[in-house]
Parts: sequence; structure tokens; C-alpha cells
Amino acid sequence: ASIKALFDVLAGPVAAPSTPGVRYRRWRTVAFDGCSSIKAPDANSGWLGKIKHRMGWAGYPMVTLMCLVETGTRGLLAATFGPCGTRESAYARQLVGALNASMLVLADRGFDANAFFQAVTGTKAQFLVRAKSTRRPPVLAVLPDGSWLTRIAGINLRVIDAAISVAGADGSHINGSYRLVTTLTDHRADPAQALIRLYHERWEIESAYYALRHTLAGARVLRSGDRPGLELELWGLLVTYQVLRRAMAEAAQVSGIDPDRLSFTIALETARDTVAGANGILTEHYPARPDLLGMIGRAVTADPLPVRR
Repeated sequence: ASIKALFDVLAGPVAAPSTPGVRYRRWRTVAFDGCSSIKAPDANSGWLGKIKHRMGWAGYPMVTLMCLVETGTRGLLAATFGPCGTRESAYARQLVGALNASMLVLADRGFDANAFFQAVTGTKAQFLVRAKSTRRPPVLAVLPDGSWLTRIAGINLRVIDAAISVAGADGSHINGSYRLVTTLTDHRADPAQALIRLYHERWEIESAYYALRHTLAGARVLRSGDRPGLELELWGLLVTYQVLRRAMAEAAQVSGIDPDRLSFTIALETARDTVAGANGILTEHYPARPDLLGMIGRAVTADPLPVRR
């Protein structure tokens, strides 16, 4: 309980409004998604169960981790977890209390549900969500940019149909289509092309899960053989992740570098070196001027990643 309480203190937006890449117009962009690749020891199967595939049962019980992420920094606003048998949208609805009118929610087709739309709009947040191909909402008015107005679950929404073409490095091409639904109904203030580009920002939550699941946790099977221990271990991982993201966001703010360009791996390795050597902790004299970047901030800003495509 104490580790979860610590996470609750640390969770929340980590970027200042002026930090590059964290806002679309006046809204802070955030994203919901689940990660169902976290493995637990067999002793937890009574709580978590096991996933049955076409060819048989999965090797380990799996945990679904659901997070609300600030896409510009990949910091965590809220998190919950539990068995994979529960729908992702149900986990997400546990976290909507972290939303407010300053946020714009991005989500994929797994969150295309009337109850989720109503829960988000109830917080006064805006949303841009990919709809399932089976959804056929009524066309109430066609707008000049090709998008159209509709009404779903009592909410006035706008639909944007986009053709997607992806060119691979090997010369291959993949074509498809996206149907996006949004509460941003003014095509003059929010042109369809701008929202299609903005939807790409949703993928930042996948980078957050990669950093948490692989870079920090090493993709290993969790160690705890009972539910209290497993919960403690997961909250500990989330606390460590969030502390590093906060340090990186502060470095981005001071340096003016887009947080996308700061390496989580460098932040993690620097933190490990700092803890092992007590660097910057055991000093004879405090510096005359405050160090606004700190050791982690200096490390990540000294070797930024290339500018995003």
C-alpha cells in the first residue's frame, strides 16, 4: 500500500505547458492503452488465470497493465493492473478520474465503446479515437474538409476517414484506412489533416511500455509468487519508471529539447550509476549555484536522439 501511495504522489503530468511537443493547441495530449505481455510465476494463476490460445494454454499467467500516459513525455498520469480476462476498456474506465478539461485523449479501436466515450466526455476532456470498421454512425452533415458530423451515445461527434499508406525500407507498401471519431467538431479550428497527423502521437504510449517492460524490467518474468508480492513489485516498477520520466521532463524543460529526443536507457543507466556510487549525494559542500539539470538531466541532454520523423 505504501508503494502504491508513493506512485499516486508521483503520478500526473510531468511537463510544463511550455515543454516542446506535449500539447495540441490548448490541450495536453494523453493516451490510454493496455500492455498484456507482463509474465508472472505460475503460483499466481489462481488470481490471474491463464490465456488459452488456439494451440493450447499460454506458458505463464499474464498481467494486463493499463496506463494513462502523457504522450509528449511518456510520463504516467494513472495506472492499474489485473487479469488479462478483463476488457481493456473496463480498466481504462477506472482511470478516467485522472482526466480533466485540459486534456485530449488518444486511443485505438479497443476503446471504441459508447460507455468509454461517455466516461471521457463526463470529465470535460476531448478525445480522438479510432473507430472499429463495423461502426456505422449516421451522417448528419458533411464538412468542407471531407469529415462529417454524427451523434453517438448522445454526444455530438465528428468522423474523419483517412487512407493510410506505409512505405517500408525494403520498398514494400501497405495500404489501409482509419476511421477516427472526435469531439473536436469545428473543421476550421481542427482540420482533418491536422487531426490525422495528431493521431500518430498515440503511438508514444507503445514507447512508454517498451521502456517499462523491456528497458527497465528486462522483459523478465516477475518474481513474486503471491498477489500481494506481485502487486508490490509492479508498483515498484511504476514508481521507478515515473521518477526517471520526471527527471527527463525537467531536463527537457531546462534545455528546451523535445522530450522525444531524450533516451530512457541513458537515464536508467545514469540512475544506476548514481545509486551505486552515491554520486551527487555525499558531497562536502553544496554547489554555489543550484544544478537545475542534475546528473540524469546532464546525461540525457548531452546525447539526444535524432529528431523524430
